[in-house]
Amino acid sequence: MRTTLDTPVRMAHPNDQQGISMFKPTLLAAALACAFPLSTFAATDAELAAEVVKLRAEFEQKLQEIQSAYEARLQALEAQQAQARPAAVVGKRADKLGAVGSGSSFNPQISVIFDGVYYNDNKKGGGVEAMEHIDGINHSHDHEGHSHAELERGFNLRETEIVLSATVSPYFDATLNLAVDSAGGVEIEEAYFDTRALPAGLKLRGGKFLSGVGYLNSQHPHSWDFVDQNLAYRTLLGDHGLKDTGVQLGWTPKTGSLYTLLGVELLQGNEQVFASAGEEIPDDVLPGVGGLKPKYAGPRLITAFAKFSPDLGDDHALRLGGWAAHGRQHQEVHDHRDENPLAKVNGLQGDSTLWGLEAVYKFDAPGAYGQGDLTLAAEYLWQRKDLEVAFHEDDPASIGLARKFTQDGAYLHAVYGFAPNWQAGVRYDITGMTNKVERDGAADVGYEASDRWTLAVTRRLTEFSLLRLQASSANLYEDGDKNRVNQFFLQYQHSLGAHGAHAF
Repeated sequence: MRTTLDTPVRMAHPNDQQGISMFKPTLLAAALACAFPLSTFAATDAELAAEVVKLRAEFEQKLQEIQSAYEARLQALEAQQAQARPAAVVGKRADKLGAVGSGSSFNPQISVIFDGVYYNDNKKGGGVEAMEHIDGINHSHDHEGHSHAELERGFNLRETEIVLSATVSPYFDATLNLAVDSAGGVEIEEAYFDTRALPAGLKLRGGKFLSGVGYLNSQHPHSWDFVDQNLAYRTLLGDHGLKDTGVQLGWTPKTGSLYTLLGVELLQGNEQVFASAGEEIPDDVLPGVGGLKPKYAGPRLITAFAKFSPDLGDDHALRLGGWAAHGRQHQEVHDHRDENPLAKVNGLQGDSTLWGLEAVYKFDAPGAYGQGDLTLAAEYLWQRKDLEVAFHEDDPASIGLARKFTQDGAYLHAVYGFAPNWQAGVRYDITGMTNKVERDGAADVGYEASDRWTLAVTRRLTEFSLLRLQASSANLYEDGDKNRVNQFFLQYQHSLGAHGAHAF
């Protein structure tokens, strides 16, 4: 086909490689040469032929400049898209399975989330304390870290979360989560890095973080569907769940339509109600035979978990999982002299084991703003502490005797979007179906279970604000008696700034 100067030339779009390739100056120069043969001009007018050669050279240079500009623009757009691309799997199913976004290396995502609660109960404010003193293997044994459950009757400002996250290099993401209490005290809730470029579906996390075990454990309070933590977590893991310093190695193998996540964690073992070390006998206690061992070198806590999600389509998601944790040095000191001045102090040490099962189903309805969405979640936890008496102020003969503590717990909750931006949740939680202490050479001690029903209604004003009304009625076992505790909560939550997507 003969080309003339009037023939339209296809212009290149910045994202159009084919269009750019058609701007090759050599091709256009050849076309011009074909359209205006030099021999024709040589036969008529040599000066006109020279002018055409000059024009052709200028046109070729101009085309080269245009091509360079478009190629530079294309490279810039590709770099911008690569930087904005999520670090996890892209797509609706990836969001359900825990895609996490991050900011750029120069502009980290920063968010501030504050949480206010109006609280009342039928115990003149004693309902919260009653929740903390349920009879069981962790009765009255505190652990390091703040609590999300400290409320008094009336208005409360619970912890304010400050979250920073960013991609710090092509190889790492980093996240910092600070918890600020109403008095201004600051605690590092999480501070960790994640790798971005490990091969074969591997991912490494290091620092201080919420463990990947279970369904609720890795969720911060602003992600909960209820105001407070369930009884199983509260009694066996502590209100903030299993959180510690160490490393986590995750592996997502290629298993076709079955999403699989396997993980193992090596943790220091400092902050758990079932894996604590470094306890000390109070200085004012009379000397006794025996004593507690110094802290072992870390890691003292090891966990492993497995999660499986079959492909049920875009609107349905199911996750089944199991996990286990073992603490190789657990110590606890029993000192109840504030409750009974005649009580004697004793210390125990040994190891501990905890395992759990989880099942979560989610339905993403076509309704607007969450209408018709459904979440069903259930977990079962079982804990065993194999200890022996290491110190006893009043009974040195008991030193070395075995003590085995066993307790379990479970919860089941359902959350349904009954209207746009409205959801209702119902929860049943129980702890202590198995709840006993086995003593070497003495009668076993058994406790009854404690359970609770909770109803919550949430109005999500926007994606950054919510109001929640919650009522619960619990039947708690304490000091050999059942104690009815009714609680009422009115919660507000507001989020300022960018915040990464939540996990499944």
